[in-house]
Amino acid sequence: MAFFNFEDIQSLEKIYKINLINSCSGFKSANLLGSISKEGVSNVAVFSSVTHLGSNPPTLGFILRPTTVPRNTYKNIKDNGYFTINHIYEDIIEDAHHTSAKYPENVSEFDKTDLEEEFKGNHNAPFVKNCPVQMCMKFVEEVYVSSNDVMLIVAQIEELYIKDTLLQEDGLVNLSLGNVTTINGLDSYAIPKFKKQLSYQRPKK
Repeated sequence: MAFFNFEDIQSLEKIYKINLINSCSGFKSANLLGSISKEGVSNVAVFSSVTHLGSNPPTLGFILRPTTVPRNTYKNIKDNGYFTINHIYEDIIEDAHHTSAKYPENVSEFDKTDLEEEFKGNHNAPFVKNCPVQMCMKFVEEVYVSSNDVMLIVAQIEELYIKDTLLQEDGLVNLSLGNVTTINGLDSYAIPKFKKQLSYQRPKK
């Protein structure tokens, strides 16, 4: 079994270390975040750090790298107050991944891919059409993590759209039925398969 201590990790070649640390935490969510600028230019970008924070109120978070360079998604969220989260599914993996390319803020990734923007609901942030799970999010707060120079963006679910075939009677969203992808590391995508749903566990007597 391969072994690395802290000193070993710090001394690794840069790309190897990035791949290692980005993948050792496990499979990550694969989402497209949609936002729009004050000038009306839509932006869509792939993120692998979206995570559940709480159910009451319904709150999600994601990690943003330092804003020492332009971050169009961050700027749009702060200017507009709303953005969307759209689950990546198998048919759009290549286009979704291409949104990681750094285009100027006046260029929409929707125009550089076959992804289609969709506007619906009460807010003007663009959804990604045909994604099996779509959420409109309201910015709540940002939390600076000084130890790694990143920000946790906290947002509340304002609108939630789920493809009918994914939603189970108990409220579970069975993502495998929508071929929703997950990200392994930085650039590897997988399609998880549903195995079983287990009951709430209590201590054994």
